[in-house]
Amino acid sequence: MSDEYGGNFVSLTDEDGNEIELEHLDTIECDGVVYMAFFPVEEADENGEAPEEEDEEAGLIILKVVDVDGEEQLATLEDEEELDRVYQQFMESLFEDEEE
Repeated sequence: MSDEYGGNFVSLTDEDGNEIELEHLDTIECDGVVYMAFFPVEEADENGEAPEEEDEEAGLIILKVVDVDGEEQLATLEDEEELDRVYQQFMESLFEDEEE
């Protein structure tokens, strides 16, 4: 976890060795599995400006917590039905928080 941005930001390394900065939005449990929702952190350029072009994959990222050799790790969701179901739960949870 990276403390560079504060407590709600994490730095992950993908399977290709690329480091990704993410902002943690929420954690839920669904059918006995823990899922975490993130938004990618947009890096500013050398002038301090946000990137001009919109990355089409820069939306909500949902990862699930899995146990690998006794250690918790985050994994992508391969099943589209699982992803859709968990996405809907996150949307309900996020909008529920906004209404309060």
